[in-house]
Amino acid sequence: MSVITVPQLTDNYAYLVVDDASGKAAVVDCAEPAAVLDAVGKRGLKLEAVLSTHWHGDHTGGNSALAAKVPGIKIYGARAEGGRIPALTDPVDDGDTVKVGNLVGRVLGIPAHTNGHVAYYFASLKALFCGDTLFVAGCGRVFEGRAATMVASLNKLASLPDDTQVFCGHEYTENNLRFALTVEPGNDALKKKYDWARERRREKQSTIPSTIAEEKRTNPFLRTDSAEIRANLKRVNPGLSDDSVEIFAKLREMKDRF
Repeated sequence: MSVITVPQLTDNYAYLVVDDASGKAAVVDCAEPAAVLDAVGKRGLKLEAVLSTHWHGDHTGGNSALAAKVPGIKIYGARAEGGRIPALTDPVDDGDTVKVGNLVGRVLGIPAHTNGHVAYYFASLKALFCGDTLFVAGCGRVFEGRAATMVASLNKLASLPDDTQVFCGHEYTENNLRFALTVEPGNDALKKKYDWARERRREKQSTIPSTIAEEKRTNPFLRTDSAEIRANLKRVNPGLSDDSVEIFAKLREMKDRF
């Protein structure tokens, strides 16, 4: 019961991070507090914190309501978001830690989607909560940073242990994999993942979590050194260099139009 997925809005996910020993829990990225409180109540948990990955309303829209309904709840979020996290009580920086009962999570600064975007990594759970930076077979749009910033953030996440579970902010997997196949159609692992994801979605099941190892095999934004991807991108843009940031930027541009 250590991680419980709580669907939000149309395609968002919130996650309950649970210390099984104490029954204490935190929610990652709450947009709809009623669904979160219902999940907490059904399991007899004590909600003690909100872990906000970034300021966008589809990830923080429930913060103020939770602060009003749960006395003493802590609202964590990045100091670098410049006060845009609603009801913030505990600003955090890269390298800080957060506690959920006896569980300890490390804050990872991963800017680019927003300037202060963070992830929360719980080594004991082998779990990464990465909001809108790393998706299954994709990455977030570069809204407030630059391509180089996003590449550095993705590399930071890719350096985590291969068996780390990746809990991202949206159910974008099937479309992401469809795009990935347009730039790396010869990737057998990618084909299998796409077939699997299509079947999961037909059954109205989640495709999350992935793992860091799976993302390294199938996510084009972590595979900018792939010879096939580079060759296909150079067919579109013959003047493209072999610089990984330039390759990433071209991929992101193509995905934005996909």
